[in-house]
Amino acid sequence: MGLDTPQRLAVDALLDDPKTRIIVCCGAGGVGKTTTAAALGVRAAERGRKAVVLTIDPARRLAQSMGIDSLDNTPRRVEGVDGDGGELHAMMLDMKRTFDEIVEAHADRERARAILANPFYQSLSAGFAGTQEYMAMEKLGQLRSKDDWDLIVVDTPPSRSALDFLDAPKRLGSFLDGKFIRVLMAPAKVGGRAGMKFLNVGMSMMTGTLSKLMGASLLKDVQTFVAAMDTMFGGFRTRADATFRLLQAPGTAFLVVAAPEPDALREAAYFVERLAAEKMPLAGLVLNRVHASDAPQLSAERALAAAENLEEGGIVDQESGKAGLRDAADDGSPAVDDVNAVEETEDAEGTSGPGDADAITAGLLRLHAERMQVIAREQRTRDRFTSLHPEVAVAEVAALPGDVHDLAGLRAIGERLAAGVPAGA
Repeated sequence: MGLDTPQRLAVDALLDDPKTRIIVCCGAGGVGKTTTAAALGVRAAERGRKAVVLTIDPARRLAQSMGIDSLDNTPRRVEGVDGDGGELHAMMLDMKRTFDEIVEAHADRERARAILANPFYQSLSAGFAGTQEYMAMEKLGQLRSKDDWDLIVVDTPPSRSALDFLDAPKRLGSFLDGKFIRVLMAPAKVGGRAGMKFLNVGMSMMTGTLSKLMGASLLKDVQTFVAAMDTMFGGFRTRADATFRLLQAPGTAFLVVAAPEPDALREAAYFVERLAAEKMPLAGLVLNRVHASDAPQLSAERALAAAENLEEGGIVDQESGKAGLRDAADDGSPAVDDVNAVEETEDAEGTSGPGDADAITAGLLRLHAERMQVIAREQRTRDRFTSLHPEVAVAEVAALPGDVHDLAGLRAIGERLAAGVPAGA
């Protein structure tokens, strides 16, 4: 372990606490947020919680790992997750459908029909910058208000920046409050012929420019959309503020997920600082894909030296060389006696000679040296984060040889999360 060994994150205590109602897994893209969220949901359910996992991962890995053909905007029960009264449900955010639900819930039937059919709305709901993050927060608010689950685990969107999830409500609010929207709303607010007169006289130059930039048809679609959505703008802002306060509440816990790499931990550090600034409760850091060795006492330098001796036919046959290698192998690494046994066995079988065994052993020693160098580099990176944020508890999860693709794999990840340290560490 490094010099700045962090405090361990007590994952089971967090999951078992009935006061914990929301866990938000956040971090940079590609660090294992979806797998972490799913593993937490499985472990919580099998420890007695009625949990739902909300994922925003378009790759549908969560559905596949849980044995579900597909996920949609409705929570679905996950079969095969058994606990003491616990249940697990899972869903994948449908950004457009969530936006449609908001319109249908907060506008009369005629106005809702007009909004849903508006071309600008269809573009906005399908891909406007920040819409996915905002709708994730909307869906979280909906799930929490129903009170059907005692634990909600959120997998935040795979954004370029982990901060987008927190910034989305403010960005959308700024868009709705912006000068552009107010200009487009002005004719509708004045109304009737007076509105058209205002538009034609007061804003003719601006709308002429906008028509050239956007096209007359698109500008008309935008104005129609703004007029129809006018009464709903305040509701978007109100709900966003309510969800933001929910994220600050004591029942919410943020887990920052990262890989032991400089860029990912730099992003994690920014997020930790942002959470502190926003007064949001941070539970700790999940450090994914951490490498470990079953022979940590055999350093990279000694392994490389032993490999060179074998390859060059050097001092490996000398008594001191044997002793040195045997001492290094007390923790399970290859010892000279083991090498000799391999040579004798292979000679007896007629499959290979001493040179082949030496080459294989030297190759294994070099692989071990490379692994130890990776471990040292990851520990230095982690220690830099820990020195900046010694108050952050950490759970380290061992790197697995392949992708997690079933419930057994998710359970294995959950066990590693609960242990807090990688195998062999």
